[in-house]
Amino acid sequence: MNGLSTVFILVGLFLLGGVYSFWKQKLPKSVITLMAIASAMCLVAGVMRLGVWS
Repeated sequence: MNGLSTVFILVGLFLLGGVYSFWKQKLPKSVITLMAIASAMCLVAGVMRLGVWS
């Protein structure tokens, strides 16, 4: 596991926590959706950079 994949995964988890927090605060759905998409993209990028399938 290299540093960049770790950073992507940590940022994705951080954004996922923000999604949960914004959901509990009843913020607009567009903000929550945008943050959820960004979180998913970071998590996927981090997992893909791990190179487990190579």
